[in-house]
Amino acid sequence: MRKRAIAGSILASFGVLAVGWQIGAATGVAHPASTTTTTTGGSASGSGSGTNSTTTTTGTALKDGTYTGTSEQTRYGNVQVAAVISGGRITDVKALQLTDREQRSVQISNYAAPILRQEVLASQSATVSNVGGATYTTDGYLSSLQSALDQAAS
Repeated sequence: MRKRAIAGSILASFGVLAVGWQIGAATGVAHPASTTTTTTGGSASGSGSGTNSTTTTTGTALKDGTYTGTSEQTRYGNVQVAAVISGGRITDVKALQLTDREQRSVQISNYAAPILRQEVLASQSATVSNVGGATYTTDGYLSSLQSALDQAAS
């Protein structure tokens, strides 16, 4: 009896996931703050001379330069970042200000900032997963980054 219950719950979970995936695929809903990376030229194996550029959902390429995002207020202090764009790609993200209201929030920010930077550089967008245990820092960091990317796109 227990095996049937487990199997039934697994099948039900897969059913819910499949329906949700189909609905999302059918509607084509995209996150409004997301960006996509497009590659022109080159080959799938990575050889050749292609050009990579990051574009916003509106299709606008990012302009080279350093763009300072808005200072985002969080429960534990302000968060502000600057995005460095070179060759139409995000080449660096500098944390200008991180949460500092309590010693623990400083520790959390110091832990989360390098992870967020690495994820942003890998995804070339402000659409990355939250860092566990650093929700406020993550939200402020990504909001500030998205405002910097919006400036680079305009």
